Amino acid sequence: MGKLIPVSEPYLKGKELDYLRDCITSNWISSIGRYVTKFEEMFARFCGTKYAIATSNGTAALHLALLSLGIGKDDEVIMPDLTFVATANAVTYCGARPIFVDVEPITWTMDPSKIEEKISKRTKAIMVVHLYGHPCDMDRITKIARRHKLKVIEDAAEAHGAEYKGRRVGSLGDVGTFSFYGNKIITTGEGGMVTTNDKSLFKKIKLLRDHAMSSKKRYWHTMVGYNYRMTNLQAAIGVAQMEQVNDFIEKKRKNAKIYNSFLSKIDGITLPPEADKCKNVYWMYSVLIDNDFGLSRDEIMQKLRKKDIDTRPFFYPLHQLPIYKSKDVYPVSSELSRRGINLPSATTLTESDIRTVCIALKTLKNSA
Repeated sequence: MGKLIPVSEPYLKGKELDYLRDCITSNWISSIGRYVTKFEEMFARFCGTKYAIATSNGTAALHLALLSLGIGKDDEVIMPDLTFVATANAVTYCGARPIFVDVEPITWTMDPSKIEEKISKRTKAIMVVHLYGHPCDMDRITKIARRHKLKVIEDAAEAHGAEYKGRRVGSLGDVGTFSFYGNKIITTGEGGMVTTNDKSLFKKIKLLRDHAMSSKKRYWHTMVGYNYRMTNLQAAIGVAQMEQVNDFIEKKRKNAKIYNSFLSKIDGITLPPEADKCKNVYWMYSVLIDNDFGLSRDEIMQKLRKKDIDTRPFFYPLHQLPIYKSKDVYPVSSELSRRGINLPSATTLTESDIRTVCIALKTLKNSA
């Protein structure tokens, strides 16, 4: 077998090791240390928000965002049907209920025209997901939220640096959340971030992140909090990654253009979207396998794996999962999930790697 072309892998060739060494030699390795604060400041500046709060992972960031907005038992939060399960799970952690809406066939993100029919007297918030790096239609969604006095949470776990009308995601709702898992645009191994411009939300999130311990009276707790802190070690990697984040985004977009130039010549493949006034950061270079390709998505994935090309399917729609099973029909998310494939998307990809993937797809198409 040859060298595997992975779907994703981190790029850790900046100052990550230098900053980690500094943590270790200084003995500041837990959740107190200068790198945590620096990472938060850098990320807030990057997103264009006043505040950023580092967390242990992206799901913790979602949970804290919901808690800060007072989401609780029997409340409802509207979200897209096509997303990673953590989006729904964080709502469930609060004792609330995730309510699904279908997505748009072009952008693959939440369909604003489907939202109002799902709003009830229990609805407290709309949680948007900037799927695979493409922003949602935030103007339409925000107008609906304001009309019904709902909060807007951005799940931007997959969209660091993506833009809507020149503003970066994470700054467009009441609160935004990000993940720094190993396959994300920047990584801290695990880790997450909450962003907001609301000082009261910032203070509440910081409190809940650290067991809700009083800042004035140590070991004094007036509410149930959580251990959702990020370590100084993780934040040290995050600082080094932030020093390279614009280069990472530029590389993602450059690779997408190379893919597009090759794959646009192959019938049976729908290329990833980039709507007007949006900037897609192509966390995953994601395409749809059309029915006239001649092979199914799963057949293509199996054949590419034999050629040492790794891929992954789109997420399952939430309504199809046993824990959130629903008889409601979500035709667009179901169809996208059936046809969608994430091709190798790492910032470490070379043009030669991309060419290899595209040639393999063309060969499969010609032999189908």
